[in-house]
Amino acid sequence: MNIPINIETLLTGKVVESERIEFKKGWNPSAIMRTVAAFANDFENLGSGYIVVGIEEDNGMPKRPVYGFPPEQFDQLQKEMIGYCNLIYPPYFPRLSLEEIDGKYVVLIWATAGSHRPYEVPKDILAKHKEKEYYIRKYSSTIKVNAEQKQELFSLAAKVPFDDRVNTSVGVDELNYALMREHLFETGSKLFADSTSMSAIEVAGYLNLTQGPPELLLPKNVGLLMFTENPKKYFSGAQIDIVEFPEGVGSKQFNEKIFEGPIQKQLKNAISYIKASVVKNKVVKHSDRAEADNFANYPMEAIEETLSNAVYHRDYELPNPIEVRILPESIEIISYSGVDPSLKQADFDSGKVRSRRYRNRRIGEFLKELQLTEGRGTGIPTIKNALVRNGSGPAIFDTDEPRRSYFYVEIPIHPAFLVPETEEAEQEKSSGKSSEKSWVIIKQKLGDRLGDKLGKNEWKILELIYEDDTISIVRMADILGISTTAIENNINKLKNRMLIERIGSPHGGKWQINE
Repeated sequence: MNIPINIETLLTGKVVESERIEFKKGWNPSAIMRTVAAFANDFENLGSGYIVVGIEEDNGMPKRPVYGFPPEQFDQLQKEMIGYCNLIYPPYFPRLSLEEIDGKYVVLIWATAGSHRPYEVPKDILAKHKEKEYYIRKYSSTIKVNAEQKQELFSLAAKVPFDDRVNTSVGVDELNYALMREHLFETGSKLFADSTSMSAIEVAGYLNLTQGPPELLLPKNVGLLMFTENPKKYFSGAQIDIVEFPEGVGSKQFNEKIFEGPIQKQLKNAISYIKASVVKNKVVKHSDRAEADNFANYPMEAIEETLSNAVYHRDYELPNPIEVRILPESIEIISYSGVDPSLKQADFDSGKVRSRRYRNRRIGEFLKELQLTEGRGTGIPTIKNALVRNGSGPAIFDTDEPRRSYFYVEIPIHPAFLVPETEEAEQEKSSGKSSEKSWVIIKQKLGDRLGDKLGKNEWKILELIYEDDTISIVRMADILGISTTAIENNINKLKNRMLIERIGSPHGGKWQINE
């Protein structure tokens, strides 16, 4: 049985945090089953956890090359696991997969958050007299609960995060086969190849997007939000609104753009739009030194992290969309509802924010697999550090106390973009590259040379490459609303005309326009 995540991606520790991974050199049933039960209890609402058998651990990191697991013993291990899992109460069955890495095999155990927690398991699964206990994960360790933790664990029994809840109002046939396969492709899962012979319902099952017996199989909210063409059918506020106020909120002049569709695509498209239409760069040269200052009006890393966290943490039961306001002196991002009451304003001011409970644990997992957000607790520091590196002022984090019905982030514009128009024009003249003027000049040069021989999409691709020379084919397809095959065909035409070329590797290189 294949597991959606790519084993190499898992071992990097960049997508799945160390507290959700445990490495075992060999097959140790008692310790492994205690950890399986701990992941199923999901005390911190972190989502699923992984146990890898056949890899030694060195200070929390996997030792490479891996130690390995004898593949001929995998069938026997599966049979043993059935018996051990029936000893968990209530019975709980994780998913197992035999994965090849470093020329050897390892056993990957995927323990998703259980729907019937709390779970207890024998302290020693092999003992004749089996004494059962409750276990949870604390940081990167599996521990037995104390009296206070046990009481809290039982209180969580009826509190399943919103995105992991079953939706009883629609059927599983609403889940989109193509969108699910696209996710598997983008994350490098080996399940992508196998999915060609599966039905949409089978793929959804592997992705843990459904729950219930075959005769009453129902989708989970995360499946409807991320793997249906129009999540607004089920969640009216599932969209991102970007509103530009060139003269400020008090003016009647504004431009509005609404992003709908699967929430991960909303996020990608909104980020691409802001990058292409809002973010500008400046290069300021100095007479007293060779190095120039290069900065943006808004650092993209801060915008991406803020918007990604809004998509991750917002309350999809509310009808309010995520709002992005582009103002003359700042960008405001507002999501509903507010942050957990356990978080204080001082936490945001210090940049040390860590929530005990997550409203949407599954959305966070999927976004991290797509590398659209980072690990838990890193969002605020990432935003602060990006602003410091860019030379911008500090962000403002706010909510309405004590109701906490919204969460507000204000990213200030770089002060150099607030200079008078005459001085700004002089700086642009000396910077060497003003995005709008330079593109107009390049397009005019190419147009004079080629006449009308380029199609509309080819011009758009050239402009996208000019704006971002590292842009991917998938991102181009998302922005232009056409297939990746169409993008590749247009790129081949541009290459044949010697208008563009790829410098470096397909994944680590960049595009170059040949004027």
